[in-house]
Amino acid sequence: MHDDCEFCRISNGDRSAPVLHEDERTIAFLDRNPAAPGHSLVIPRVHEKDVLTIDESVSTAVFDTVRIVSTALEAALEPSGFSVFHTSGPLVGTIDHAHVHLVPRFADDDVALSLPRDRLDPDEAAHLRDRVRAHL
Repeated sequence: MHDDCEFCRISNGDRSAPVLHEDERTIAFLDRNPAAPGHSLVIPRVHEKDVLTIDESVSTAVFDTVRIVSTALEAALEPSGFSVFHTSGPLVGTIDHAHVHLVPRFADDDVALSLPRDRLDPDEAAHLRDRVRAHL
């Protein structure tokens, strides 16, 4: 646990949060600044910076909790769909504790998760594919 980490304090019970689900490895709670009703966060109980680099068993537990909580949110709120995402690094977030956002989506919400799109050049695709495969 990191004393200066808000999510560690929530996980440890030192800071209150509207907890939706918890188990030995994870905790899910409502975001205190929701983008939409039901916007929730799923975090590992251990302090790690990135959900993609944590131990495989912890990562599996996080995504099991994502499934459990999103199923319950769907039953409770009947959204039109979900945006589920993770961010990392200083360009995209201020919390240095691995977490996954669950955002129920509704037709009238103001959530904007747009990504500028371009066409994938076949030569660039082959080059990128080969670079990535070299690290697998």
